[in-house]
Amino acid sequence: MAVEDKSSKWLSFIFLSVMALFWILPLLWVLSTSLKPESQAISWPIRWIPETITFQNYVDVFLRQDVPILRWFWNSFFIATVHTALMLLFNSMSAYAFARLKFRGRDVLFWGLMGTMMIPPVMNLVPLYGLISTLGWVNNYAAMIFPGLASVFGIFLLRQFFIGIPHELEEAARIDGASSFFIYWKIILPLAKPSLVVLALFTFMANWNDYLWPLIVTTSADMRTLPVGLAIMQGQFNIQFAKLMAATLFSALPVVILFIFAQRFIVKGIAMSGIKG
Repeated sequence: MAVEDKSSKWLSFIFLSVMALFWILPLLWVLSTSLKPESQAISWPIRWIPETITFQNYVDVFLRQDVPILRWFWNSFFIATVHTALMLLFNSMSAYAFARLKFRGRDVLFWGLMGTMMIPPVMNLVPLYGLISTLGWVNNYAAMIFPGLASVFGIFLLRQFFIGIPHELEEAARIDGASSFFIYWKIILPLAKPSLVVLALFTFMANWNDYLWPLIVTTSADMRTLPVGLAIMQGQFNIQFAKLMAATLFSALPVVILFIFAQRFIVKGIAMSGIKG
């Protein structure tokens, strides 16, 4: 039995190592290409180690007048941060109501809400754009912050975690005269930090990488986000791969850093959110 367990662990380790290698190879290629002169970046066969290392691609990207990459970075960071903060607030309040409060039709309403996940998001683009246009939010930060704040996935994830919190804590607080909002803010949210971090990471990454919606609702270069800006950098007839990879690596840094700091919460948050039905 011990031999089988040891063999199973080694097989798992080898499998995960191979999968990790497949995931990290594109990132290494982006890094390598960003440090090459353009002539080496387009050469064949691919050279993983640059013959000549240069940082000129990064300098050119930041100094190009037609590529306001710092402005795009700020737009993406501001939009993703505010959107994530508001989503955590609204979703946690909804999840608390579905998990801890008792009211007529609660379960029917929750499962009806879950059923909306079967609707493809692309079906909402036209009516949502019509609403944004009516509100005068086209080419505005609000158009990229407020849509999608009520995430069904986020409500479900937090609800599952909230259900697992012992009811004795809530009952003791109510005996002391605490209100529902006090219990939600002072007891439930501090205990739900792992699930909140997981949802924040998923939300930030999805908003940071979103391409289609910012492309639709923005009309000026100053309001573009990084994914849209990177598409603009590709050009119509000419693509400078080395400079494009430098900009791509720069755009990926915030998400990588966020993942490194949040990784200890991810497994715990997902595992604890799925143990209760």
